[in-house]
Amino acid sequence: MLYLVTVSGSRFHPSSNFRHTISVLIMRAVLQRVHQASVTVGDEVVSSIGRGLCVLVGIHKDDTQADMDYMVRKVLNTRLFDDADGKRWKLSVKDSGLEILCVSQFTLYCVLKGNKPDYHQAMGGDAAKQFYHNFITQLGQQYKSNLVKDGAFGAMMQVHIQNDGPVTINLESPTTKADIP
Repeated sequence: MLYLVTVSGSRFHPSSNFRHTISVLIMRAVLQRVHQASVTVGDEVVSSIGRGLCVLVGIHKDDTQADMDYMVRKVLNTRLFDDADGKRWKLSVKDSGLEILCVSQFTLYCVLKGNKPDYHQAMGGDAAKQFYHNFITQLGQQYKSNLVKDGAFGAMMQVHIQNDGPVTINLESPTTKADIP
């Protein structure tokens, strides 16, 4: 694998006499604070929540358990809600006892090749389905499973979101992937 690292505007090749650890941003999620959200497949409502978070989850082909652990921690603990006194950014979804609706979103790994979208950075179907299921399970284990809902993995879904704020936060998991000599 060839790495080209840019540091302070200078380009270094791995064969240079320096050592650098690169941190690759892997798993992605878009957190949206919502008044309500739902997922519909065809004419059927698959999941719905009231106040809480709608989380669009992108899984990279190289994601690991460490990426999942980081993302679960951030989804549950990022302070996006007001406290009882109306002070902003004081409470997390977990602190507030609110609901979470997760939607698998491989398109978060779109790379445009000209005008055509390419998704080669997203994890493949079967592996992504298992990883996503594990992510949902871990969220439920660290929170309240009855407050964690999800869409229909791999289905053509309509996601209805009534954004609150609007507040939309992009998250990426930092995972050290390589030491470059």
